Parts: sequence; structure tokens; C-alpha cells
Amino acid sequence: MSTQLILQGASLDKASINQLADQVNPGRRLTQRETAPDWCRLYLEKPLDSAKLNQLRQQFTFDINQLPNDFEPDNIRLLLTDMDSTLINIECIDEIADFLDIKPQVAEITEAAMRGEIDFETSLKKRMGLLLGLDDSALQHVYEERLKLNPGAETMLRGLQQNNIKVALVSGGFTFFTERLQQRLGLDFTHANELAFDTQGKLTGLVNDVIVGAQRKADYLSELCTQLTISADQVVAMGDGANDLLMMEKAGLSVAYHAKPAVQQQAATALNHCGLEGVLGLLGIDQTLPG
Repeated sequence: MSTQLILQGASLDKASINQLADQVNPGRRLTQRETAPDWCRLYLEKPLDSAKLNQLRQQFTFDINQLPNDFEPDNIRLLLTDMDSTLINIECIDEIADFLDIKPQVAEITEAAMRGEIDFETSLKKRMGLLLGLDDSALQHVYEERLKLNPGAETMLRGLQQNNIKVALVSGGFTFFTERLQQRLGLDFTHANELAFDTQGKLTGLVNDVIVGAQRKADYLSELCTQLTISADQVVAMGDGANDLLMMEKAGLSVAYHAKPAVQQQAATALNHCGLEGVLGLLGIDQTLPG
């Protein structure tokens, strides 16, 4: 089976495609080339090593991803994606903290967890401790005023849905946001932490002690596979932080979306120039689908 390179990004053009092609197959043109309006697939005689792939990524200003040789895009049946800083543009807990004037303190803990410097469960407990007493109205303000979808989200979701690929949203954040996004976007599944409030609407903590951290995200992938009667090889898992790595390791294809360095190093593919529509290019799905 031929190794495939997927090229995507606003700066992708015929000249740059040919320049890259000459570098990966010196002295000859590729025997096959498949293009779509928004991505290009190059077929290689042999896989690129990581050093060469990184060199190309530094040279060109578009995404260059080498698909695993055993990856079958046509078999994908599920996308499992993180929420904060992946599907959406913010870390919800940091924005919530802003209503208590403690965003810098909370954001520092969030960032450490996403880099893998502190385990997610510990980080969430620390952040929740700082938020105790928060009024529940802050969540609605964050949802209405600050939460936006990341670029390309609607294009990605439309393309996946039109190809009968289900979408699950899993988050170390909160059901307040995942449930609203599920209804708004027509997502198939969601899973997140549930917040508890007292009778005056003040935050008291989490509803239960089962935190949706790295292991829980990986377990959720397995549970969805059982529910849908599919294998993990038929799943694309996407995230940006260290708490996404366990679920990404299980999936048939892992996608680091504008991710932390540790995630970029370990994921099979990375999107740094594209928006979320880049997922479609990795699957060979034309982005210019009818609405």
C-alpha cells in the first residue's frame, strides 16, 4: 500500500505542491496525484521519516500529514473530539473564573494540565476549589458571550454527517456547555463533568467524583465502539491537550488540533494551519459539499 501525504492550507497552490513533490520523490514525478478544492493527496514510494516530515513542515506554510499505512479513511464511522480549544475557541473554566476575577490563577493551572505538567484530575480539583460559590449565571454569560466554534467546525460537521460519520464530544469541562452544543450542532453523543449548585444557585462542586480526565476519555471511546459495534480503528480522535492522549492512542487516527507540543509529537497527524475542516481532508472528503 502506498504511503499518502495530505496537504492542506490557505497557502496551498500548484507550485508549492510540485515543489514538495520533487523533494519527496527526487528526479521523477509522482505516478498518482489526487486533488480536491481544499486538499491534495500525494502518493509516495516509501514513508518519510520524522526528521524529513518535520523539515517539510518548517519549509512550507500549510499542513503536511502522513497517514498511517494501515489507516482506511472509508472505514471511519466516528469522530471523538475534545471541546475546549478544539471544537470551541475557549477554555470554558478559565472564562467562568473571570467572573470571580481569578482568571489568571485558574488559567495557569489549566495550561499546566494541558502541557501534561500536572494530571488533569488534580488540576480540575484545584480549579474547582477556586470557583466555589460562583453564581450559576456566569455559565450562561460564558456560553452566550464568549463561546464560539473554532474555524471550520460547521464545515467539518456537515461533511462528516453527510458521510454517515457520527460525532461525539467528550470534555473535561462541563455538561452545561456540551449539552447545549449537542442540541445546537446535532451531535450524536456528549460526555462531560456535571456541576452541582445549591438552592441559591451557588457552585458547590461536581455532582460526582468520576472526573472526565484522560483515562475516562479513553474509556468513553471504547464504550462508544461497543455501542456502535465498531472497532477503535474506525474512530478519529482529536484534541489539543495532554488529557486527550490516551483516547488518541486508541483511535485509528489521532489528530492534534493546534495542540500543545507533547500532543503534536505523539499524534499521528496535526492541524496547525487549517481549521477544523482539515479533518475532512485527512478523510478524503471534499469540503465543498452542498449545505
